[in-house]
Amino acid sequence: MNKPVLRKLRCAVYTRKSSEEGLDQQFNSLDAQHDACESYIASQKAEGWVLVRDRYDDGGISGATLERPALKQLLADIEAGRVDIVVVYKIDRLSRALMDFAKLVEVFDRNTVTFVSVTQSFNTTTSMGRLTLNILLSFAQFEREVIGERIRDKFRASRSRGMWMGGHPPLGYEVKDRKLIVNDREAATVRMIFERFVKIGSATTLARALAEEGVRTKRGRGVDRGYLYILLNNRTYIGECVHKGTVFAGEHQPIIPRDLWDKVHAILQVSPRKRAANTRGRDSVAPLKGLLFGPNGLAFTPTYTRRGKRLYRYYVSTGLIKRGPEACSIRRVSAAEVETAVINQVRILVQTPEIIVRTWKAARQHDRTVSEEQVRAALSEFNALWDELFPAEQARIIQLLVDRIDIHPDGLNITLRKEGLVSLASELRQKAAA
Repeated sequence: MNKPVLRKLRCAVYTRKSSEEGLDQQFNSLDAQHDACESYIASQKAEGWVLVRDRYDDGGISGATLERPALKQLLADIEAGRVDIVVVYKIDRLSRALMDFAKLVEVFDRNTVTFVSVTQSFNTTTSMGRLTLNILLSFAQFEREVIGERIRDKFRASRSRGMWMGGHPPLGYEVKDRKLIVNDREAATVRMIFERFVKIGSATTLARALAEEGVRTKRGRGVDRGYLYILLNNRTYIGECVHKGTVFAGEHQPIIPRDLWDKVHAILQVSPRKRAANTRGRDSVAPLKGLLFGPNGLAFTPTYTRRGKRLYRYYVSTGLIKRGPEACSIRRVSAAEVETAVINQVRILVQTPEIIVRTWKAARQHDRTVSEEQVRAALSEFNALWDELFPAEQARIIQLLVDRIDIHPDGLNITLRKEGLVSLASELRQKAAA
C-alpha cells in the first residue's frame, strides 16, 4: 500500500526583544528564542515541517507597535506565498496588543498560514485555538497596561516632588546627577530676554534684535518669535514644574524672579494686535510723509490738532498752506483713513503674481540662486508680520516699498519701488532662515 505524499510546510521563526540590552552578546535572547523554535520545528519533521532560511529578528523594538522591520518582511513573505507556518517562542513576541494581533491573524487566515507558539501550543485555524489565543492576549495586554500605569504613577509622584524627569534641559540649565543645575552664562541670557521683553513688548521685534545680535538657543539655532513664546511661558524659570497641567514646586533653583515673570505675563495676556495698537497710540508716526501728492502735483505734509485729550492727525496739501484754499481741490485728508487705505492696498499688491515676478526678476540681478518660490514665500510673510510691528518699523517699510502716492477725488494711485520690494523680500528671507 502506497503512503500518501507528504506536503512540505515552510516554517518561519519570528523573534523579538523589547530592549537592546544583551543583544551584543555572542548568544543572546533572540538566539535562544530561535533555537527553541527550531527544535520544535525539527520535532514536527514527520508532519512535513521545514525551517525556511530567512531569519526574522526584531531587537530593541516594543511589541506595542507593528512598525517593525523584521515583522514587515515576514508579512511581505506571507503575502508572497513563501510561508505556511509562523512559529514564535511566546505569543507576546509577536504582539502585546489584542487589536494588533487581530490584524496579524487576519493576514494569516487570508493566506492560509497557521500560527504556533512553542510554549503555548495551539492552532489558530480552529475555534478553540482562537479562544485560547484571545484569552492569552487579553492577559498579555492587561500586564502591559498595568506596567504602563505603574510607570505613569511613578512619573507623576516624582514630578509632584519637583524632580527632573529627563529630556532636554531648557536654556539656562544643565543636568547633573539627574537634577537641574543653573548654567550662569545661559541664565544671564534668559534674564536679559525677560527684561527686554518687558521694555519692548513685542516678541517679533525682540526676536529680530536677538537674531541680529547672534543670540542662540540651547541647540545653537537662531532665536525666532515661536521660540521666544515658549521660553517666556516656561515655568521652570520660576522654580516650578508642570505635569499634565498641574503645577508643582521644583527642586531646582529659579532663574527669573516672580515679579519679572508677572510683568511679562501681564503683557502676554494682551493680544499682539492690541499691543501694536497701544504703541501706535503713544507714537505719532507719519508713515506717508513725503509720499503723498494731490491732483495738482503738490505734496501733502503731516500735521495734527488736539481737542481735549484726543489727538487728530491729518495730511494737508502744501498748496493750502502756501497759496490758500483755491490752490488744491483736495485740501486735507484724515491720516488714519489714508494710511489704512494705502497699507491695505500695499498688502494686496505685494502678493499679486505680477509684483512677485517683478520682484523675483529684480532680485536675480543680484543673486542668481533666488527662486520665484522663495520670493513668493517671503512676500507672503508680510501680512502675518505687519500687525506686530511698531509704528516706526511700519513707517520704515512703507517708505521702503512706496515711491509715490497720488490722491484723486475717486481714489489713490500707488507706485511701488522695485528696489524696495527686493530689499523687503531679502529681509523676510533672512528672517525665515535665522
